[in-house]
Amino acid sequence: MSLEWEQVIVDSADSAALGRWWAEALDWVVVNDAPDEYEIRPEQDRVPGLLFVPVPERKTIKNRLHLDFRPTDQAAEVARLLALGARHVDIGQGEQSWVTLLDPEGNEFCVLSGGTPHT
Repeated sequence: MSLEWEQVIVDSADSAALGRWWAEALDWVVVNDAPDEYEIRPEQDRVPGLLFVPVPERKTIKNRLHLDFRPTDQAAEVARLLALGARHVDIGQGEQSWVTLLDPEGNEFCVLSGGTPHT
């Protein structure tokens, strides 16, 4: 038996708006923009992707799962994401080498310091 990681599901108040934001933030392509699901991927036929689905309830607590990204230039990438509408957040992480941000609907994600990722 083998498994392939297909996507991460993201509950959202406005799946299309949040999906468009992440598509721009990641420079990914839209593969489905139906009213009940908005999916983006790195490339049309490349997984994993992010699938945004509408839910009636709003986010109320810290996410139990979040995404981490490792850019070449952390400061430049944080500035770019803030210009797109991300916000800084303190979730109790203290002083760290990464920067914790919120997307437009309040989902946490981290921008790691530059350098070589762990393999």
